[in-house]
Amino acid sequence: MAYNGFAIDQYLDADAVTKQLDQLIKKPVYTIRKDELKKYEEEYFEAKCQKSKEMITEAKEVIPGGVQHNLAFNYPFPIVITKAEGAKLYDIDGNEYYDLLQAGGPTVLGSNMPAVREPVIELLNTCGPSTGLFHEYEYKLAKKISELVPSVEMFRMLGSGTEACMVAARIARLKTGKKNILKMGGAYHGWSDQLAYGIRVPGTKGLQSRGVPDFVFKHTDEFFPNDLNDLEKKLRKHELDGGTAAIYIEPVGPESGTRPVSKEFIKGVERLAHKFDALLIFDEVVTGFRIGPSGAQGYFGVDPDLTIFGKVIAGGYPGAGGVGGHKDCMAYLGAGLDSSGKKIKKALCGGTLAATPISCVAGYHAICEIERTNACETAGRMGDRLTKGLQESIKRHGLPFVAFNQGSICHLDNAGTMHFIVDWSKPWTIPNVLKETGIRQKEMEHMGAAYMAEGIITLAGSRLYTSAAYTEEMIDDVISRFDKVFDKCGVMGE
Repeated sequence: MAYNGFAIDQYLDADAVTKQLDQLIKKPVYTIRKDELKKYEEEYFEAKCQKSKEMITEAKEVIPGGVQHNLAFNYPFPIVITKAEGAKLYDIDGNEYYDLLQAGGPTVLGSNMPAVREPVIELLNTCGPSTGLFHEYEYKLAKKISELVPSVEMFRMLGSGTEACMVAARIARLKTGKKNILKMGGAYHGWSDQLAYGIRVPGTKGLQSRGVPDFVFKHTDEFFPNDLNDLEKKLRKHELDGGTAAIYIEPVGPESGTRPVSKEFIKGVERLAHKFDALLIFDEVVTGFRIGPSGAQGYFGVDPDLTIFGKVIAGGYPGAGGVGGHKDCMAYLGAGLDSSGKKIKKALCGGTLAATPISCVAGYHAICEIERTNACETAGRMGDRLTKGLQESIKRHGLPFVAFNQGSICHLDNAGTMHFIVDWSKPWTIPNVLKETGIRQKEMEHMGAAYMAEGIITLAGSRLYTSAAYTEEMIDDVISRFDKVFDKCGVMGE
């Protein structure tokens, strides 16, 4: 369909990428060589990041692990960032980095852009960040989202994507009168108890949800990504124990497309949701306003009942979450009657600092600027250029790494950490799978450290977000820096 305002020119071949990842986990792990990692530790982190190390050491006395956010955990220690501008980040020691973390994905325009920052400053000089009462931009933001995303007839702002996923389950149960929630294995729908199931690695059930008792998952189940037969099997199974209230999916695949899914699969999920009278819930925390102004659902031509928003919804500012959808579903967030005049129960939903003036102003102006500048397409072109360059460099160095992208969401996989599955029909294999993923996770962190020492900040050393602030020259410079790291890679243990 070419770009046409979306971030994706030509959608990837999910089966072909999956075959590459299948091969990757069968091979020895290739990573940064031990001697080269030690050089980076000594010559970069110890020599050039002393202030960061000192501050994190002190922070560990009052903050568990030394940082307040999971994305900030980096090997050998977290870097303290003091400035963000466009496509660049700057640390407390004065080091400069290309930003491919993009705060986990929300800054489609680039960091700290004037078009968003200046209205926020004006707001702070007049109203302040929060009053607890209604602000005009609550309406403006909701109206803007409903204009751009066809399935969103109504929108409710919340504090985070996690909160939005929680309340969507409540809406689904009230709307359908059914009990069970089905989610795509490996997908991340926040860290609430009930949805922290089958995260990262399909089939893990509650194994990676420490602190959550098993009974919480009584009405939560997972299905295998890109497998419509497995989804239908689970839907039929749950017809006998309360029915399925909702099917949750990340529309480009679990963990922001780390395990990609096909267009046919997405359309098939929509068909099965309708067949079994379950609500289809699109988790567009990452893809919303990044794949395109109408989200991944606009690109795929799907009409979900509910959509989860986050990240960009507040323009990179706090309070980044919300749920939107059809009026007959969203009615359960307001007291009164549904479209047929029937009295309905209101889903439990709160959040004192949801929809603050600062988050709504930032979100509204960010989305307007994304639309005005065609930022999704620009960021997608940069993602295509980056991925092509990485693929060429990988081939040149004879590495088994896999690089692919869904527009401006790019993946660089050296270890296949999240491509494993847990097969409960063979329980004796589970400890080995968990051990393997642990080993490979560590090597992802080592690669992330090498990239950082070359001036590139990534998400966990494997996910790379491009923004509209990048230029072709910047992307080419980024590729040359990755190339330096690839030149220092070999089989794990060398």
